[in-house]
Amino acid sequence: MLNRRNLLAMGSGLGIATLLYGCSDSSNAPDEATAQTADAPDGEVTLYDGSPIEPIDSQPINNPDGIADRPLGGVDADVTLIEYVSPTCPHCANFHVTVYPRVKQTYIDTGRIRFIARAFRRNVLDLAIFMVAEASGNAYHDVLAAYMSTQNQWATAENPRQAIFQIAQQFGFTQERFEEVLTDEAMFAALESMREQALDQFGLTGTPTFYVNGQRLETGATYESLSEAIDAQL
Repeated sequence: MLNRRNLLAMGSGLGIATLLYGCSDSSNAPDEATAQTADAPDGEVTLYDGSPIEPIDSQPINNPDGIADRPLGGVDADVTLIEYVSPTCPHCANFHVTVYPRVKQTYIDTGRIRFIARAFRRNVLDLAIFMVAEASGNAYHDVLAAYMSTQNQWATAENPRQAIFQIAQQFGFTQERFEEVLTDEAMFAALESMREQALDQFGLTGTPTFYVNGQRLETGATYESLSEAIDAQL
């Protein structure tokens, strides 16, 4: 398990030996207390816009430690699908490239479910990407999608840190802002708290791991398995 000391040591492999040196002025606090909403194309449901939200109920799984959830999908949905995701996990990347678009079209964009992609860092590369994504505000999901679709590029680059920065630039990050985010100790602590909660309270053993209305999905990250679990709750 990584702690602050050996994370700094590992940072040299990414070229970020100063990853957590000092503390920036940026914060991981929610932009707003509740999510702003937007009308769905058919005008019948209201969708989240990516803003952070307050917990939807008192269940532990819906009360993440450290960082507030940024859902997509229906504000009034009866089904919540939570994915614990790692940007460096090949299985996560495969899910987001091959399965997620269909889940999004069928269930998320129609407002039938509430979808939450929750951070689980396995290494320092994950940590850097989650910091960038969270600092991107309502573009959180778009940032994750960009890194998932290009995993084979930045993860195998000679200088992964630079490769990660180049993608961050697409979302308006300057070098100065990028460095500021990567030195945010408050965000680091929040991501570590979220990781520890997943391990200690929810029995997480790997990524991607899915929870449908609080029940862990044991049948794999296929469209069929997710669809079956979701439909059983609708």
